[in-house]
Amino acid sequence: MGPFEIGLASVIAIILLIYLGVYIPIALGVVSFVAIWLMRDNFDLALNLLKIALSDSVMEYTFATIPLFTFMGLIVSKAGMGSDIYEVMNAGFRKIKGGIGMATVGANAVFAAVTGSSIASASVFSTVAVPQMLRYDYNPRFAVGVVAGSSVLGMIIPPSAMLIIYSFVAEQSVGDMFLAGIVPGLLLAVAYIATIAFAGRFFPNFVGGRPATDYEPLPTRQVLSKTLPLVLLIAVVLGGIYTGWLTPVEAGAAGAAVGLVIAVLRRRMTLATFWEALIETGHITAAILFLITAASIYSRMLGLAGVPNALADWIAQNQLSFVGIMTLYVLLMLFLGTLLDTASIILIVVPLFLPLIEPLGLSPVWFGIVTVVGAEIGLLTPPLGISCFVIKSTLNDDRIKLKDVFLGALPFAFVMLLVLILLIKYPALSIAILN
Repeated sequence: MGPFEIGLASVIAIILLIYLGVYIPIALGVVSFVAIWLMRDNFDLALNLLKIALSDSVMEYTFATIPLFTFMGLIVSKAGMGSDIYEVMNAGFRKIKGGIGMATVGANAVFAAVTGSSIASASVFSTVAVPQMLRYDYNPRFAVGVVAGSSVLGMIIPPSAMLIIYSFVAEQSVGDMFLAGIVPGLLLAVAYIATIAFAGRFFPNFVGGRPATDYEPLPTRQVLSKTLPLVLLIAVVLGGIYTGWLTPVEAGAAGAAVGLVIAVLRRRMTLATFWEALIETGHITAAILFLITAASIYSRMLGLAGVPNALADWIAQNQLSFVGIMTLYVLLMLFLGTLLDTASIILIVVPLFLPLIEPLGLSPVWFGIVTVVGAEIGLLTPPLGISCFVIKSTLNDDRIKLKDVFLGALPFAFVMLLVLILLIKYPALSIAILN
């Protein structure tokens, strides 16, 4: 076997191993290491490339954003700020058909701006929003579908771990990726709210629900006390990055410090909770950095095998246009989304397709937003659908089956696909904010 055949076989092997349950960094790292060894018949070369992958990845100053933003998100989640913003949104939308669903989307969008985690959003709003919707006779499938669909906002609206991972793989600025994710994330949130309004008007049985006549409106003082802390956090983090006053690392540190102060002042942070957040931050950071290191040696393996160049030659021979390339890319992501998680998809497909995008004069930042949105659709599709599994396990309600969660999330996955097509057709939606 030549280098190309070994490289191609390695990609297939990695996908199969991940699908069989092998830890993602292990699958990426071990297979890539062995592939380089076989291609060059040189164990020392493979070992040296592994050392370079370590020094070029986790040793980078930029990746200090990972523990800082992770800690900030955990503090916000444990301090109950997610349920606070949901109460405020619920008060504003309560009189509209499907209003609690719209409130869930709005609260998820705000919560995403300080957590960056789809899994955290799915867990928090499963316990907060779903019981509330069931209380007012909403369709159970709609209730869980709204939570599943809006949970993906956590991976698009910055700060987002997936945007950080992409920025490493594509060698792009974390700050640019964060800023580019703002408009697409808000666009998706608006599209979800419009979809709920449309369904409430034309498919009332799917939405269900009755007017919340017994719901007490929140006093203005209470609204301010529940929203101002999150607004302050968002202003510090995204405002600092956008104005150039803070680097992404500094914004993460400032956000973590402000979040901790807010949690303490509101008496929602004990020593036990603080220690728990620190330990969880360490676990998440170690997992992501291990993943990034494995992705680094995987990218080097693909380069040595010449797989991206071979793919470029195949596309040139078949005279695929920009539309053809992007259609192939989206279809591949949708297929992998039924098998793998978002991070795995990004790490596998970006090194293959990014060399094809750059010669076309297209922005790697725009390509990153398209990649994350496309890969996130997999969170809502079977058989993997991580967000759907999290919702089902968090609810622990025998009345709601896993099938109900997937079927409820299906319309929102379709809306994501439409937004993805819009982002591909109009790149300015992603990158105009950078100019």
